[in-house]
Amino acid sequence: MPGRRPLGRWLTALFGGVLPLLSALLLAVSPPASAASLTEVTDFGANPSGLRMHLYVPASAGARPPVLVAVHYCTGSGPAFYSGTAFASLADRYGFLVIYPSATRSGNCFDVSSPQALRRDGGSDPVGIRSMVGYVQQRYGADPDRTYVTGASSGAMMTNVLLGDYPDVFKAGAAFMGVPHSCFATTDGSGWNSACANGTVDRTPQQWGDLARAAYPGYSGARPRMQLWHGTEDTTLRYPNFGEEIDQWTDVLGVSRTPVSTDTPQSGWTRTRYGATGDHAPVEAISVQGVGHSLPMSGMEARAITFFGLDGTTPTDPDPDPGTDPEPSACRVAVTTSVWNTGLTASLTLTNTGTTPLNGWSLGFTLPPGQTLTSGWNAGYTPTTGTVTATNLPYNASLAPGASVQIGYQATHTGNSTAPAAFRLGTTLCTTA
Repeated sequence: MPGRRPLGRWLTALFGGVLPLLSALLLAVSPPASAASLTEVTDFGANPSGLRMHLYVPASAGARPPVLVAVHYCTGSGPAFYSGTAFASLADRYGFLVIYPSATRSGNCFDVSSPQALRRDGGSDPVGIRSMVGYVQQRYGADPDRTYVTGASSGAMMTNVLLGDYPDVFKAGAAFMGVPHSCFATTDGSGWNSACANGTVDRTPQQWGDLARAAYPGYSGARPRMQLWHGTEDTTLRYPNFGEEIDQWTDVLGVSRTPVSTDTPQSGWTRTRYGATGDHAPVEAISVQGVGHSLPMSGMEARAITFFGLDGTTPTDPDPDPGTDPEPSACRVAVTTSVWNTGLTASLTLTNTGTTPLNGWSLGFTLPPGQTLTSGWNAGYTPTTGTVTATNLPYNASLAPGASVQIGYQATHTGNSTAPAAFRLGTTLCTTA
């Protein structure tokens, strides 16, 4: 990995990439006209790195409001991000609260590289941001099931970190010009990782997924959805990081790396969705042609709010665009395992709980870290590690409503012998029995 980059060069690179937002910094003392205003909060809880907190509570906020954490870029601040983005005006429209953290270290960049930052409750900036969320939930009765995070550049990197460190806190994230969780990791005290910034860190989806999962060992609950944005001409956090982020979060969420849909919602944007179609896919990625390190741009904040479901749509709806996407099928999976010192077998019972027959099926799931599939029965399996897809054989392709099919596999393990989770039939998340 290249040596430590001088701080001045780092700040120059990131500073130059956010000129549209810098102008907002100069206007931070004069927030936009609103019935509400930005307020600084002190003594909000554990704050090992001395972050500052600003909070925007719109007049439209009701009981149990949702919460959005909006994290600024290097050289920025919470008030600058408030003034330079549309999240506050969108909060006025939809009634959610916005937390704006401010970094206080040299350069006003967030810590996304230290060992303390890259694990749950390890210390540093993520702990302070988590405390801000806890404060708002307690003080304003905010809904813990509707807490989201977004950020640009350094804030986008922090968005990736927070989803790995606190998957039980955040329901979804939107990262503008970021890098994967742990990509910026350093051990020499530096906050800059040149190899990651230059887009030369290339890992497999499972390796990236394992790094995010390692931030909270033993966690087996639901994982937050992720929306990713990147400009193709970004020379600060280079464009290959976009693909590495897609690799990481498709693996974490147990969905195929192959998009289920691709479209162009706006000129210059290429949007791919993974794991499901519609506005609330597990992973949504938008590549912005010809744009450098200058996101978000007009309309992008609103798109993030739609992805979160803060505009009144329902994030749990697997198909919010009826008539344009395939009709989802309902399903249930039961799993039993038999384990020995270095191996295991798993028996899966897939049940069609819908009202229409299945004529051909593909069941996706993610093997826990350290497991490798060695053989299987009653289905075809590919690949042998990470996110696996079991596909019907000719004799069991048809599954009537209420009918079940039993499949199974044998695998080796290196100590983690748990059963897989997050089963998907095509693009539909199955219940587990």
